[in-house]
Amino acid sequence: MAHEHGHHHKHGQPSGDLAEILDLDAEVLRDYYAEVIGWAGSLVGDRPRIVDLGAGTGVGTIALARHLPTAEVTAVDMDEEMLAGLRHRAGAAGVGDRVRTVRADLDGDWPALGPADLVWASASMHHLADPARTLARVHDVVRPGGAFMISELDAFPRFLTDPAGVALEQRAHDELALMRREHGMHMGEDWGALLKTAGFALEGERRFDIELRPPLPASALRYAQATLQRTVPRMVGRLSADEVAGLTAYAENLADRDDLVVRSTRMVWIGRRP
Repeated sequence: MAHEHGHHHKHGQPSGDLAEILDLDAEVLRDYYAEVIGWAGSLVGDRPRIVDLGAGTGVGTIALARHLPTAEVTAVDMDEEMLAGLRHRAGAAGVGDRVRTVRADLDGDWPALGPADLVWASASMHHLADPARTLARVHDVVRPGGAFMISELDAFPRFLTDPAGVALEQRAHDELALMRREHGMHMGEDWGALLKTAGFALEGERRFDIELRPPLPASALRYAQATLQRTVPRMVGRLSADEVAGLTAYAENLADRDDLVVRSTRMVWIGRRP
């Protein structure tokens, strides 16, 4: 469910390390996800049809199916390997009979997905080539009276607290922000305004400022390490050699630290089709 380290490189092509980060994100930030899933559940009635756009590892798909025991959930992604893993997980979770998978590129042609009572998009919208076009498509998928729930984040979480680490992490974040702009990613969009332009009535908007403080569980430490390890190679040629070496050292020695935090900001918007 999360992420500039979102579900995919292009709507569903995560490498192994990214898939691990997605799973860790859901585990470490379980309270946030539980609240958002509960909010999603309040938007629908009995026996809802739900579409998860950019389903990735299936965290959202399975959580929705568990929370709403009469729901049928369609998970859409373009990576068949990820979808196969999702089907396996859904079966293991006891919801496989209510989950189906559809392989599709959200920037390409869409198969028939509606009518849906709820469309859920967690950290997938910022990857799209043309968000306005996708929002118009979702408007057609959602039945009248149905809802579209978008969850996004502004950047990777932050973990370091010592002055040198904070400064180095900020340098990496600045470069990642430049990279996102260079690649045309739609981070920081006002999705509420875009929902209204697409014909939805904006029903809800909320910012979640998440901060988990020490002592952190082992999963949070691994989350920090995996995230920094994924960041390091992306900084080669963008930060100095000394900065890359420093970031590498942090990533390799996080298990020895007791001062790490997890800080992340998530935004959620809900549009209702009149």
